[in-house]
Amino acid sequence: MAKSKEIIKKSEDGTYYFRANLGYNEKGKRIQKYMSGFRTIKEARMALSKIILEGPDNSTENKATMLFENFLEEIFLPWYKVKVKPQTYDYKEKVINKHFTYFNGFSINEIEPVHVQRWQSKLSQTLKPSYVRTTQGLLTMVLERAMILGLTERNPSKIVGNVKNRKAEIDFWTKEEFEKVISCFYLEDYFQHYLYVSLWLLFMTGMRIGEATAVQWEDIDFETGVLRINKTLYYKRVNEYKFVEPKTKSSLRTLALDADTLEILKIWHDVQKSIVKTGFVLSYNGEPTLNHTVRDAIIKYSAIAGVHRIKIHALRHSHASLLIQMGENPLIIKDRLGHEDIQTTLGTYGHLYPNSNFEVASKLKGVIKVKPTMKNLNIAHGNRGDIRFLATC
Repeated sequence: MAKSKEIIKKSEDGTYYFRANLGYNEKGKRIQKYMSGFRTIKEARMALSKIILEGPDNSTENKATMLFENFLEEIFLPWYKVKVKPQTYDYKEKVINKHFTYFNGFSINEIEPVHVQRWQSKLSQTLKPSYVRTTQGLLTMVLERAMILGLTERNPSKIVGNVKNRKAEIDFWTKEEFEKVISCFYLEDYFQHYLYVSLWLLFMTGMRIGEATAVQWEDIDFETGVLRINKTLYYKRVNEYKFVEPKTKSSLRTLALDADTLEILKIWHDVQKSIVKTGFVLSYNGEPTLNHTVRDAIIKYSAIAGVHRIKIHALRHSHASLLIQMGENPLIIKDRLGHEDIQTTLGTYGHLYPNSNFEVASKLKGVIKVKPTMKNLNIAHGNRGDIRFLATC
């Protein structure tokens, strides 16, 4: 499917217009409707939605023949865009453009469960189950919307069901592996110093990459040693980025920084401001850090150190693993990572905790102190219970 375009456009006189595709007639010819003169884009969208749902002659036939790709571009994506955050929409749109072309050419009501199953099987040949599940979840949403709007009578994606969820093994660097990597940076080189600070901060705080790249110097209180995490960075392209709300309410948090990290940040602050003026902590040129810059650093310096390569998010896992190794309480890890509930923390990292079953059994030995009585204290009934038991044998 081609990249979705906004079909409502602005005229030179400041009004809005659109040309809506309403399906196909019995000869396969596209049915279109043109309207103009709308004072606001909101008025144009309302008129567009009404026309698409009613069809050119209010007939169910024209609605039923709407192609899947037309439904995506003209109805679903405009609706979905206002429902989610910009970064979520951009990511999901890419997923749609990449994986939903399988259904191009189908009318919405022609998609059968067998088509979804074949598509699901095709994705599963090369993609991880977790990614397939997420992608099919989006397809289910698309078809559910079509069903709500009366363009189809059922949701074949729901009928088929999703692929089995398999718990993925998390990857991370141990403390020793991180030490090997971080020791490979030459701090007299300005750019390497910047990369050093970037990896150090991610490893020692467990921040998500979007949270880390959004951190400003004003977010750090060097007196109290506290870092405030209250935003994340949405980066679309050069000179087009903005701060947005964190992933969840629990993501709004404060992190107590260790003395080593605070010292590293103080030194970096002095070095950075001698080169460039910026509010971003992780920046070498005044602009925020790009994800691929951190990714490339991991690839290059893990190879130099002879340590296995990990993904950026694995630095967050590495921080959690370090805390578990240090014996920290899961509730502390939950708060530092900004998880919504303890189940998320234990579900992700519970298997990293050592199996202390035998250790507990060892500790239980000798806990209960018993000194048996030397006389029968049950004098009221004697041993009648024992006699009855013997009589039945």
